[in-house]
Amino acid sequence: MTNKQHPIGSGFTAAATADQVLEGIDLTGKNVVVTGGHRGLGLETTRALANAGANVTVAVRNPENAAKALAGIDRVETSQLDLLDPKSIDDFVARYLATGRPLHILINNAGIMAGPLVRDARGYESQFATNHLGHFQLTLGLLPALQAAHGARVVNVTSGGHRLSDIRWDDPNFTTGYDPLLAYGQSKTANVLFAVELDRRWSQYDIHGYAVHPGVVITTNLGPWISEGETRTPWLSVEDHHTMGLTDAEGNQIVDPARGLKTPEQGASTTVFAATNPQLAAVGGVYLKDNEVSPLDTPRPINFHDQDIPADVVPHAVDPESAQRLWTLSEDLIKH
Repeated sequence: MTNKQHPIGSGFTAAATADQVLEGIDLTGKNVVVTGGHRGLGLETTRALANAGANVTVAVRNPENAAKALAGIDRVETSQLDLLDPKSIDDFVARYLATGRPLHILINNAGIMAGPLVRDARGYESQFATNHLGHFQLTLGLLPALQAAHGARVVNVTSGGHRLSDIRWDDPNFTTGYDPLLAYGQSKTANVLFAVELDRRWSQYDIHGYAVHPGVVITTNLGPWISEGETRTPWLSVEDHHTMGLTDAEGNQIVDPARGLKTPEQGASTTVFAATNPQLAAVGGVYLKDNEVSPLDTPRPINFHDQDIPADVVPHAVDPESAQRLWTLSEDLIKH
């Protein structure tokens, strides 16, 4: 396959913040949708884009609660969206399209991680359904608004955890042998493959797709895990965090961007880089980390108790044939 994963020399480092990445970029008049954009990385993404002039719609399960978290940020509105409920997704799409506004940036940020086995009403495993299928349905529904922007970007927040699992083509919904980390890894691989195929299909409309690894961000309202959007499920103990070198002996987060350990401001930077940076105008369908196109890495086992966890993209997540296959599978799954 053709390898598009070549660093472009962005000039930014892993320590760059969202505000630094947006310096000099004026988003006045641009419309943005951020799923789960009211806490953790999503909140910082919303704040940074709105402060750069964008009009941001935060799509969340509970708009009233989200509005409280977003108080004081100009040009932000909330709208109800439950990624596990196909009707809720269709209703959100209908409301947005009814406004007649073009959509310049769609950030598929919300996600869940490594919880117990839960299925939606269709019987689909919840991590695959939330992290991928819900966003897939949302993005396809918003295509008319993305086309109307005459230059749009779709950013999928993924994770270095994509390295845990390829798509389980014979059993994506874990009808047997559920493993929460493999299910998470599959959903994160799906985020990347979705961006690859979206770019192939929709670049003709000047719509480009990106998948972003934000790094490890531990926020105070999480308890023991990492924010990737609206919903999160703790699965590592405080002791685990210390063993992994994520926190010090007092339980305070260690910030070390070179190891991928970031503040929310640093974690959100690669998302807004993908969404806005002009250097990516001719580069789509790629996986980004640390405000740069990731090089293609060799698959290797992940030990979560190591202090150096690899996060560069591996081949199964950017394989174009797999990307096309997943798109077809996803279209079929959201029909039911």
